[in-house]
Amino acid sequence: MDKLLEMTQKFPMTQYWNDSCSIKELTYAIERGATGATTNPVIVKGVLESELDTYKDYIVKLVEDHPLATEDELAWMIIEQLAIDGAKLLLPVFDTEKGTGRLSIQTNTKYFKNTEKLVEQAVYFATLAPNMQVKMPATEAGIAAYEETTYRGVSINATVSFCTSQALAVGAAVQRGLDRRAAEGLDNSKINPVCTIMVGRLDDWLKYVVEKQNLAIDPNALNYAGIANVKKAYEIYKEKGYKTKMLSAAYRTHLHWSEFIGGDMVMTIPYKYQKMFNGSDIEVISRIDDPVDPAYIEELRKLPDFVKGYDGMDIKDFDSYGPVNKTLEQFAGGYDDLVKIVRKFMIKY
Repeated sequence: MDKLLEMTQKFPMTQYWNDSCSIKELTYAIERGATGATTNPVIVKGVLESELDTYKDYIVKLVEDHPLATEDELAWMIIEQLAIDGAKLLLPVFDTEKGTGRLSIQTNTKYFKNTEKLVEQAVYFATLAPNMQVKMPATEAGIAAYEETTYRGVSINATVSFCTSQALAVGAAVQRGLDRRAAEGLDNSKINPVCTIMVGRLDDWLKYVVEKQNLAIDPNALNYAGIANVKKAYEIYKEKGYKTKMLSAAYRTHLHWSEFIGGDMVMTIPYKYQKMFNGSDIEVISRIDDPVDPAYIEELRKLPDFVKGYDGMDIKDFDSYGPVNKTLEQFAGGYDDLVKIVRKFMIKY
């Protein structure tokens, strides 16, 4: 049996999603127990690059049918269509009580400082399909947007999030939105918020800092920075009774899967890692409650960026946090590359 399917059967509370809107990859994942999917501009760009033959005729027709549309407008039509197509595949497992069957679509990275624009786009995206979930960055503006969009009935997915500090701000903001709805007698049962911690990207950032500053840090500890933050945030979420579920993303090693097995949470796993895990001999047992080696935590505390994320950071400082800036830059670059693909269909030599 594939390991991921075995996990979903042994631990049904541990959901896994496909980290892509590719129909081929999502089909593979659903057959092995996946109950959701997620996308962003970098992912959409990658899908178009690898499966351009599948989408070429669609893009040509899109350009022909919208002769006055800008390349940006066409790019967003494509992003939305790929999300809608993925959401349709997930409808058979869509269950708001279990929080399954949702497709996450990401708001415009360029809105990361503008709460009003994030809310406006999020509310619109939620109308694209009944099982749509909306990703917004865990920036200062994004935290405010989580509360407002939750109040308006949107199931959010906090992204560009790397640490316990951001996760706690997300959980509290969503809870404020839910409380506002409850105070007005509105139904919260169909809202399924999740908060991502991009485990591998935090590890990547700290490794970059260690190399740049020429620091002597136990290299094994650096592979547990993201894991430590997920496990700490997960415990606090349980203590506070937040409806928001933790979600792990940005995979680098099997630890980013195996260490979270058994948790009442979500893992969004790229296709290549699904194949890797399914073909492994890793034992499918619960490890969510296994603490990270205290020696690793002590070692990681030598790094101020780990301390800020793990122990506490003001919301106003989220926008200047290293991995936030690095990821926003990559997401914006991925969107620019997507626009370039569209441009090639618009400008013909």
